[in-house]
Amino acid sequence: MHNSSATQHDDATFRKIARRIVPFLFICYVVNFIDRVNIGFAKLQFLQDLKLNDAIFGIAAGMFFIGYVVFELPSNLLLARIGVRKTLLRIMVLWGSLTVLLMFVHNATSLYVLRFLLGAAEAGFFPGIVLYLTYWFPDSRRGRIMSLFIMAVPLAGVIGGPMSGAIMSHLHDAMGLRGWQWLFLIEGLPAIALGVMAMLYLDNRPADARWLSNEEKQHVAAALEADRQRRRTHAASPVHLRDVLRNPRIYVLSAIYFCIFMGLNAIGFWIPTLLHQVGVHEVRDVGWLSGAISVCTAIGIALIGRSSDRRMERRWHVATCGFVVSASFLLLPFAAHSVTLTVVLLMAASICIYATLTIFWTIPTAWLDGGAAAGGIAVITAIGALGGAVSPSLVGLLKASTGSLYAGFVVIALLLAAGMVMLLCAVPAPGSVATRRSNMLRS
Repeated sequence: MHNSSATQHDDATFRKIARRIVPFLFICYVVNFIDRVNIGFAKLQFLQDLKLNDAIFGIAAGMFFIGYVVFELPSNLLLARIGVRKTLLRIMVLWGSLTVLLMFVHNATSLYVLRFLLGAAEAGFFPGIVLYLTYWFPDSRRGRIMSLFIMAVPLAGVIGGPMSGAIMSHLHDAMGLRGWQWLFLIEGLPAIALGVMAMLYLDNRPADARWLSNEEKQHVAAALEADRQRRRTHAASPVHLRDVLRNPRIYVLSAIYFCIFMGLNAIGFWIPTLLHQVGVHEVRDVGWLSGAISVCTAIGIALIGRSSDRRMERRWHVATCGFVVSASFLLLPFAAHSVTLTVVLLMAASICIYATLTIFWTIPTAWLDGGAAAGGIAVITAIGALGGAVSPSLVGLLKASTGSLYAGFVVIALLLAAGMVMLLCAVPAPGSVATRRSNMLRS
């Protein structure tokens, strides 16, 4: 009876914490993703205004991820020293300001520089939130909280697509500014406001939260301490970075994630252009169709994730989704004269690439040793982000050299299919003979 009462009290405490901090962080992530990919809408106007081409756009879209990779680790180290309130103030005010400054780009160089700085400013935002949540929620509760943040990505598309289309359509040439300039101005300001609000609204740790009672703080502290004790009991010997870098599994998973991220960014940055190319000429309509694709993506992620959890199967869910994305990309040239078929293919690709991303992260933690997991995940994330930089650049460069937007999608489709074959061949299923033999060798 006493244990039941304590569990109910814990549930109430963590629900209270979730209601307080999760909605705010969720909104921050929605704004974050809108500002990351809104250049895909802006290009429908600014390429012609600035006399630039798709190759320059692709490189500019990819420059974001170069800055992100370079500054991700320093940003995370700084968060641990100064706390999340000051970190979000710094990150969000900087990225919001740089988004606004994009309205003043006038040539390729200024576009490259600002996109690189935007990636550098945003570096550490998502990993920082992941770290912040470990201060508030024990391991057993963090999974369901984290799943909300993946859902922020399609929601950003639901909101950002129609909003971007409306801004560029209705405010084009208002007060002497082009529609794409209004886009960067209006969509950059919320990040600045949210950064200031983070400083005023959030607390660095439960001990600082005046809205928690002393008893509630003790419940949180006890739950987190129990996690620490559990990890200490089961921890492997310390693993150094050099040991992580010598682990071939890291490179197998990194190569797979690189391919997944290439598909992810092909979708993220080129949907507006593909829709425009097949005959959706009004920017407003491009926005609404992008929003509709994002609604279906959110529903699809939930259904595929539930299927994976119910069957406790990961590899074939990831691989099947990856093959669907690859097939959709390969079929896009055959839908070049059909808006409906293009939308269907993009919808299938969008659902499956985000489902692939969501389920993929259950695999490294299951396949890597406990000691190698932390460093390995950092390496996999960094190499994946480089795939994010290569993808839009590749599509843009091949468009400029071949005249076809589809050439880059064909290359990415083949790489993604190769990544899925690598996953099925090189990564054993949990509990398989290969896994048991590998575990015996390690011990």
